[in-house]
Amino acid sequence: MLGGISIWQLLIVLGIIILIFGTKKLRNVGTDLGGAVKGFKKAMNEEEKGEEKTEEPQARVSHEDETNTYDVQAERKPEEQEERK
Repeated sequence: MLGGISIWQLLIVLGIIILIFGTKKLRNVGTDLGGAVKGFKKAMNEEEKGEEKTEEPQARVSHEDETNTYDVQAERKPEEQEERK
């Protein structure tokens, strides 16, 4: 079968895992794993649908307009200069 592992050996391993972790913890892990797979599939489907709809850009930004910029030189207040000395 799976590299020399029989069904009985798999059942024994499964029984040991159930004894160690308990059924409640295994159920929670299964639920979390199933939710993660479902979320992944949903995200992949939304991405595929989004690619079909967004062929045109939603907004265009033009950098041709030159905006007013101001050069400012930072100076310290006289009180701060006295404290540092």
